[in-house]
Amino acid sequence: MMPFPGGIEANANATLLFSFVAAAIYAFALDMPPKWTRTAAKTLAVALLAVLAAMQGGPLLLVAALGLSAIGDAFLSRDGEKAFLGGLTSFLAGHVAYVALFARSGGGLRLLGAESWRGAIALAMAAFSVVMLAALWRRVGPQLRIPIAVYVAAILAMGISALTTGSAWVIAGAVLFIASDGLLATERFLLAAISPQRLWMRYAVWMLYYVAQLAITLGFLPS
Repeated sequence: MMPFPGGIEANANATLLFSFVAAAIYAFALDMPPKWTRTAAKTLAVALLAVLAAMQGGPLLLVAALGLSAIGDAFLSRDGEKAFLGGLTSFLAGHVAYVALFARSGGGLRLLGAESWRGAIALAMAAFSVVMLAALWRRVGPQLRIPIAVYVAAILAMGISALTTGSAWVIAGAVLFIASDGLLATERFLLAAISPQRLWMRYAVWMLYYVAQLAITLGFLPS
């Protein structure tokens, strides 16, 4: 069964399928040296979700957040500190767009106190962010500390604002997004360069991240 009206030939369903295909291609090419074909696959996976959101009349902030994330993916598919900072900046802007989107569609921070499970998840997110930032602070160079601290604050705000919405898809997507970023930071900065854990972490990062973006997208689009 397709998630949107019509069969596989319907524009929305076809766009979603092409997004899946791009995500799968990138997964197969993930451990290969950086190439423009690999960059294209990684970028298209989420860029097509932005196209899908626009086609289905999704909120402009959702389209913007997905588009900025796709730009971040393009940067992070390349090697080097400049590419990393470019990706960090793009995703930071994307998280700001998500915070604005979730805050506009949510019920406010009072929900975190009104429903204990929301407050518990928010506290877990905050604790995870503090622990991760403390670990990264000791391992990264001085030039990266402030950008990473700002990014950690932004993704925490994204997660907490998602908890104020009424969509299980959006909340699940935010949790998976934070988990993906935590694994990415661990793999990039905290593990030894020759650690055998790096390979499975890269695949887990991509899977969690793509499913997170997909869940958030579906949470805002009528089926």
